[in-house]
Amino acid sequence: MDQVDKKPNILFAIADDQSYPYASAYGTSGINTPAFDKVAKAGILFNNAFVAAPQCSPSRAAILIGKNIWELEEAGTHASYFPKKFSVFTDLLSTVGYTTGFTGKPWGPGNWKDAGWAQNPVGQEYNSRMLETVSTTGISSKDYFGNFVDFFEEKESDQPFFFWYGCHEPHRVYEAGSGLLAGKSSEDVMVPDFLPDHEIIKSDIADYALEVEWFDKHLGQMIDFIEQRGELDNTIIVVTADNGMPFPAAKANLQEYGTHVPLAICWPAKMKANRVVDDLVALIDLAPTFLDIAGVKDQPIMSGKSMRNLLFDEQIGKHRDFVLTGRERHTHAR
Repeated sequence: MDQVDKKPNILFAIADDQSYPYASAYGTSGINTPAFDKVAKAGILFNNAFVAAPQCSPSRAAILIGKNIWELEEAGTHASYFPKKFSVFTDLLSTVGYTTGFTGKPWGPGNWKDAGWAQNPVGQEYNSRMLETVSTTGISSKDYFGNFVDFFEEKESDQPFFFWYGCHEPHRVYEAGSGLLAGKSSEDVMVPDFLPDHEIIKSDIADYALEVEWFDKHLGQMIDFIEQRGELDNTIIVVTADNGMPFPAAKANLQEYGTHVPLAICWPAKMKANRVVDDLVALIDLAPTFLDIAGVKDQPIMSGKSMRNLLFDEQIGKHRDFVLTGRERHTHAR
């Protein structure tokens, strides 16, 4: 079978706490994300992508199920429970021949075991490889790239894959001053209008940017590996985040920097390159999109809307008139 006629692989890269527009493809200063930029250049850069909730656990559940958080029962709250009654797109992909796995952070924090799941709803865990050294004390020592290689080598050679690269960065805690120590300039960092233009804030954002770049570095290694194995043309790559940056009026808040996230998608064999899309999209749209492209029949009812036409047809009308976001409790914060 010709490679471009096979079911596509899917590499889903999701940062932990990264707000739009903190990627260099958006023209933001003080940050360098060549892997994100490469995906955007090879496909579509989205300017208006929004999560279902400004918190990791409900946002990730909404991505997996393709519904708004108020439709997810306990899975719509932070650090709670994931009822087994819900169908997740990773399981549905498995029914049409995909092997699924993850490294780093999957769905969580929360309790999936007591609900009867045999493994995290995202798929099989690949977290055994660890790095001997990392650049700062705030960065996880998980070898995201090495774990992806283990996953890839373990699967059947002709089997399509879905892999969830769940980076722990740029979640706090940061090593204070690590960004400036690494060579970043406080004058280059982009300070949102709602935060004081103060040296302490600038240094903190530089630390945050350094961790975004760590996420991007491992993504770049994965893309290079897929290309070396001859699979890049037939791999859909999606790069985004679960919620906004961990700063006041951002993460855990229903404001723009809590819910507006970066998004770039490419599929070199099928999608036109160098597109910039201003349409509103919701990350709950990803589940029906993946299932649609993979050819999964009898899909469950979802609130998300497949982006298939948006990805392949430049002439269609608006994808959405609006997006919805919501927030329940956020652990100790109210």
